[in-house]
Amino acid sequence: MEVLVIIQARMGSKRLPGKIMRKIEGKSVLEHIITSLKFSTEMSKLIVATTSNSEDDVIEELAKKLNVLCFRGSRLDVLDRFYQCAKKYQGNLIVRITADCPLIEPTILDSAIKLCKNGEYDYCSNMIHQTYAMGYLVEVITFETLEKLHKNNLDPFNREHITPDIRMNPEKYKIIELLLPNNLDRHHWRLTLDYEEDFQLITKIFSHLYNPDSYIKYESVVQLLDNHPNLLEINKMYL
Repeated sequence: MEVLVIIQARMGSKRLPGKIMRKIEGKSVLEHIITSLKFSTEMSKLIVATTSNSEDDVIEELAKKLNVLCFRGSRLDVLDRFYQCAKKYQGNLIVRITADCPLIEPTILDSAIKLCKNGEYDYCSNMIHQTYAMGYLVEVITFETLEKLHKNNLDPFNREHITPDIRMNPEKYKIIELLLPNNLDRHHWRLTLDYEEDFQLITKIFSHLYNPDSYIKYESVVQLLDNHPNLLEINKMYL
């Protein structure tokens, strides 16, 4: 089974322009994501899916530097970009990651992929009844399901966000959720990158936990922030 991990990335963020090329511990946010995801044991190919706009040339250059595939497609029709990418690289299972999650952990992807494989599900996610912090969200979808979405969902909202039809109409799909035990549930935390305060908090987390030869574990972040709740004050207006 060919498992494609596709990182959705572009430079044109409205809230924090160029955020994915901001540096943390000497590496861009996107490079941290790519480096971490390479530790996945269930992934067949890692692909950065960006737009055909010239401002995103820098993303393709980084992908080449890191020996990662890059697909370029529509800026607004993200569903088409994902579908065409999955079709080109002949994926059976497609994992969607957004490039504003520098703390994403590869074992979370692997757990979701295994759930989807073992139960022959259409969709696995930790986004429906959320127990993970924002910044750790992952979706796994079969190519057949992605193809149906591409064919049948023509409204701009679904084209931009890819999978809302699945979450709004669960009776139409075979779905399984990836959930944390209660002691690790931190769904109210913002560890994604949309605002300057997010960047400051994530930079602090990296300063405590970053190891260039590994990846930052979710449990380590939970332990750090539970033991140092003052760090969350950096980001308190968005919690």
